[in-house]
Amino acid sequence: MSVTLKNLVIFVTDLTKAKSFYVDLLGLPVAGQSEMLIEFFPGAVTTLGVSLALHEDARSLVGRHTGVSLKIDNIAEVCEKLNNGGAHFVEPLESSPWGKMAVVQDFDGNMIALVDR
Repeated sequence: MSVTLKNLVIFVTDLTKAKSFYVDLLGLPVAGQSEMLIEFFPGAVTTLGVSLALHEDARSLVGRHTGVSLKIDNIAEVCEKLNNGGAHFVEPLESSPWGKMAVVQDFDGNMIALVDR
């Protein structure tokens, strides 16, 4: 049996606001979009999805720490763009012995870690 990871999904309440955060501010490449989902990282084996929280169980998952970490090459520039775009940082960009990291919230309060390694 072969098992691979297909995608991870972050639930949101407004797909237009989510697109402005994930595409316009964070700069994620769009793999596909429908009325209920935006999928990122075209050509990748594993994608990240942002989906409308349409049922009660999904709505309870909006606005929490997602456990998702994104590796960002130009992390200082991206954090500045996010800050200028109105994103809220739970943990500002900091350096540590293992690299730089920040934790940012999308416009629904979902927290995502940004790292440079």
